[in-house]
Amino acid sequence: MPVVNRIADYADEMKTWRRHLHMHPELDMECYETAAFVVARLKEFGVDEIHEGIAKSGVVAIINGQGPGGTIGLRADMDALPMQETTGLEHASKVDGVMHACGHDGHTTMLLGAAKYLAETRKFSGRVALIFQPAEESSGGARFMVEEGMMDRFAIDQVYALHNTPAAELGHFYTTPDAIMAAVDTFHIDIIGQGGHGAYPQDCIDPIVAAVGIVNSLQTIISRNHDTRQEAVCAVTQIHSGTADNITPDTAFVGGTIRTFDKTVQQMIHDRIRAVVAGQAASYGVQADVLIEIGYPATVNTPDKAAFAVDVAREVAGEDAVNGNTGTEMGAEDFSYMLEQRPGAYLFLGHGESAGLHNPNYDFNDEAAPFGASFFARLVERAQPL
Repeated sequence: MPVVNRIADYADEMKTWRRHLHMHPELDMECYETAAFVVARLKEFGVDEIHEGIAKSGVVAIINGQGPGGTIGLRADMDALPMQETTGLEHASKVDGVMHACGHDGHTTMLLGAAKYLAETRKFSGRVALIFQPAEESSGGARFMVEEGMMDRFAIDQVYALHNTPAAELGHFYTTPDAIMAAVDTFHIDIIGQGGHGAYPQDCIDPIVAAVGIVNSLQTIISRNHDTRQEAVCAVTQIHSGTADNITPDTAFVGGTIRTFDKTVQQMIHDRIRAVVAGQAASYGVQADVLIEIGYPATVNTPDKAAFAVDVAREVAGEDAVNGNTGTEMGAEDFSYMLEQRPGAYLFLGHGESAGLHNPNYDFNDEAAPFGASFFARLVERAQPL
């Protein structure tokens, strides 16, 4: 069975929704207008319950099936990115410095498309919980929704999510049986020396030289302290210091990202960063303060749920259009918090050729929406059959 025919009938309507959302992007936890648009559509569809204000602007809607059963959760993220759009499209962002550069407008649209179909047909038992969350890109809206008791409040038994990817063919799906995306942490190193005239280095304690020594030594963590059979990244992504050619500055800053799948590896990298920085600071005579911020945990699929989702995706897209064992991605995703609480799976949906994610020239491909909506709908019907 390919894309659900009834959902294919909604294609133009979904395009209208998506382009409206694209023109009105919102950041972080402040997705109030987006949530209001979602709620208006859900009321039109006749869903049974709508719960607003979860994690500030999050929404959970319930559709009851025919007969008793469990509750399956379907999640879409609603937030945009702080970027200036350069597409020049008629439906380009109307908000200066904010755009949907990751396709969350498309994710929200796909879940709305599934909601319309499920509310209309109700060919399933139990309930479906439609989860529209803010702040995937920044604060971690999924964490706040979980911490506010969403899983228990709505008795969610299993949970699934999709993310578009321009790196795959339109309508193709891929996932993996276990860990699919990495945990992400960030490190900030503030280096304090003693500034002065650039012509008299003997009277200064140069934080730039110390910063360079720290950066070079941090590279040894992955190359010399880490088991190469396990995936990990420890990357310096920022170094800032100085204001003029003839001034030795007082301070320097080094920052970067850590990506891991194993908690032991994660802790080793944290410990080594602190040890390396302390050693380098002592050798250069500077003070160096390290702050490591723990971010999203690894996104880990439940093997049997991932296998089930792959089977459903093959039903929608065809046998050759689904890869169920693609391996890991070093990106991160706050859906991980939901998967820590309940079994489920996270999949990528091919978007076709376009600018990449987080690119100012990116735009979600509306032709992908019927595939995603059909996947969500059939997932419910297959997981909780009448």
